[in-house]
Amino acid sequence: MITTNRTFTMIKPDAVENGYVGPIIEKITAAGFKIVALKMTRISRADARDFYSEHSERSFFGELVEFMTRGPIVVAILQKENAVADFRALIGATDPAEAAEGTIRKTFATSKGENAVHGSDSNENATKEGNFHFSDREKF
Repeated sequence: MITTNRTFTMIKPDAVENGYVGPIIEKITAAGFKIVALKMTRISRADARDFYSEHSERSFFGELVEFMTRGPIVVAILQKENAVADFRALIGATDPAEAAEGTIRKTFATSKGENAVHGSDSNENATKEGNFHFSDREKF
């Protein structure tokens, strides 16, 4: 079953390293999102390859796996009406140079490759990605 009022996010290693977890979560909750699952974790190389498998044929895939496994990440499931679209608007364009002022990536990302956060691009992927990182007992 697809839950259309939930989305998945990941605070990436660059933002964790730079101490931006708290300010990013503050922006998320200030925008009206309720956190229904949250944890800090590390992703293995195998899990990173699996999670990003849709990009496996792209030239940046190896760099992406290395980046995502270099340090801890924070993963969360967020709830709000129109969650996927509203969260994509909140995080901004993949390239922070192209992101709108006030978006998470404009504020906290350093480059297109190290762009601070991930946000699901569809309701289907939000469910899939949330289930990848959280067991049923971890979701509220």
